[in-house]
Amino acid sequence: MKKSYDDIMNLPHHVSATRPHMSAIDRAAQFSPFAALTGYGDAITETARLTGEKVELDEYMKDVLSVRLQIIADQLKEHPEIAITYFQPDEKKSGGAYVTVIGRVKKIDEYERVVVMIDGTRVPIDEIASIDGEIFETM
Repeated sequence: MKKSYDDIMNLPHHVSATRPHMSAIDRAAQFSPFAALTGYGDAITETARLTGEKVELDEYMKDVLSVRLQIIADQLKEHPEIAITYFQPDEKKSGGAYVTVIGRVKKIDEYERVVVMIDGTRVPIDEIASIDGEIFETM
């Protein structure tokens, strides 16, 4: 009984004399899936990304933060190490996230209303939710 392809099974592999050999990567690329909706996956991921809403502080917490900023300003020459949690608005959609920065304070810029850390991080004073550190433990 004769099987299919018996007549060509033992023939040598054909190598073109006029065309260069295609690499395995290039050969595989011609069978890769076609992305008809370029950017659609990124749009879905962006839509699914969660953002939180900013919590509005009451007057008591605003006073506490103001006192703590004054304590930091009084001890600025020692560059106190603190942890500041602040709201960072999202650049692409409404809402944002709370971020905590730990480091030493370089200066408090009252004009631009930012706390500048030694590493260059700038924290907007109006977005601060809490300030913690060893310098406040004696209070």
